[in-house]
Amino acid sequence: MAAADTIVERDPQIAPDYSREEQDGVQKIEAFAERMLGLFNDSALTLMVSIGHRTGLFDVLADLDPSTSEEIAEASGLNERYIREWLGAMTTGGIVQHNPNSHRYWLPAERAALLTRAASPNNLASVSQWFAVLGSVEDRVVEAFRHGKGVPYSAYGRFHEVMAEESGQTVVAALEEHILPLVPGLIDKLEQGIDVVDVGCGRGKALLYLAERFPRSRFTGIDFSSEAMQAATAEVAERGLENLEFECRDAAKWDAREEFDLVLAFDAIHDQPAPARVLENIRRAVRPDGVFLMQDIAAASCVHGNMNHPVGPFIYTISCMHCMSVSLAGGGPGLGAAWGKELALQMLSDAGFGDVRVEQLPHDIINYYYVVTPSLEGRG
Repeated sequence: MAAADTIVERDPQIAPDYSREEQDGVQKIEAFAERMLGLFNDSALTLMVSIGHRTGLFDVLADLDPSTSEEIAEASGLNERYIREWLGAMTTGGIVQHNPNSHRYWLPAERAALLTRAASPNNLASVSQWFAVLGSVEDRVVEAFRHGKGVPYSAYGRFHEVMAEESGQTVVAALEEHILPLVPGLIDKLEQGIDVVDVGCGRGKALLYLAERFPRSRFTGIDFSSEAMQAATAEVAERGLENLEFECRDAAKWDAREEFDLVLAFDAIHDQPAPARVLENIRRAVRPDGVFLMQDIAAASCVHGNMNHPVGPFIYTISCMHCMSVSLAGGGPGLGAAWGKELALQMLSDAGFGDVRVEQLPHDIINYYYVVTPSLEGRG
C-alpha cells in the first residue's frame, strides 16, 4: 500500500527532462496504481456488503428513518460497536448516507432496491457472499496451483447455503414467467402431469417450487451432496409434498432409461467430474418426445470472446476457485464456468442430442438457456 501511495501522491508535473516515452510510462503506472487502490477499497466493501446482508442490517436500515448507531443496534438486536464500524465502511464507500451533525445514518431507497431481501430477485447484496466463500479456500487453491489437483466440495463450508439463496433469486423467481415458457406448451404439460428430474439440484429450491405449483406432476432431484439432499428432503417433509423426492446420487453413475419428460440442469454441468458421461446419461434418461433444459454460464469458449463480458472477471474467479477446481478434485477435466457455448454445443452433440436452441433472457446477463431435444439415433 505504501508503494502505491507513493506513486499516486507524487507531483503530477512530470520532470521536464523525461522523454515522452518515459512520461507515458510514469502516467500508466500512476493510473494503474489508482486502479489497484480502487480495487482494494471495493474488495473490502464487498465483504462489508456481505456482512450487511447476512446480519440483516440492510433490511433494518431500509425500514428505519435516519437513525443513530445506537438506534440501529436496538432495532437490529446487534452490537452497537460493530454496527458503528460497519457504518464507517458503508458511508466512506458511498452506500449508506450520514448526517455528521446528528450522527444519523440512512439507506437511500434507490440503494435499498438492490440490497434488501424485499428487493429479491434484484438483491445484489446476496451475491457478495461468494467472495467470503471463495476466500475461505484460498490457501488450498494456492496449493492446487502447485500440484495441479483440485479442492473438493467438502472444503466450501457455506457453498450449498449460498447457492440455494442464489437459486431462489435467479431461478425460482423466474421459472414460471421466463424459463418454463422457453419450451412451448411446457406449463400445460406440467399442469396435466409429467415426470421431471433436476440433475445437480443442490438443495432443490426449483423443484420445491415446481412440486407445489404443479401437484399433478412428479419430481425427482439428484445430487451427490448428502448435506444438500438431507436439507432438501427435510423441506419436502416440512411442506408435506408427496410428488417430490430427492436422491443422493452421482449423475455420472445414473442409469435411467427414458423415464423423464423433462430433465433440468441449472448451473450444474460444468463442474461435474465427468460432464460428458453426465450428458450421455441425461440423453438416455429423457423420453423421445421429452426435452432437456440446461442453464449454464453465458460465455464464449475462448478468453478473447469474453473480453467485453460484463462479469468476466467474476466468472473466471469463481471458476478458478470453485467450478474448475471441484471438477479437478474429482478427477474431471475441469471445464470451468467459462467452458462456453461452443464447447457446450459440441458436447451436447457428442452426447447424442438432436436439436439445440440457445436462449438468453433479458433479466439474466449471466446465463444461457439450452433447450435440447433428444436424437432418436443411437439411444443405447
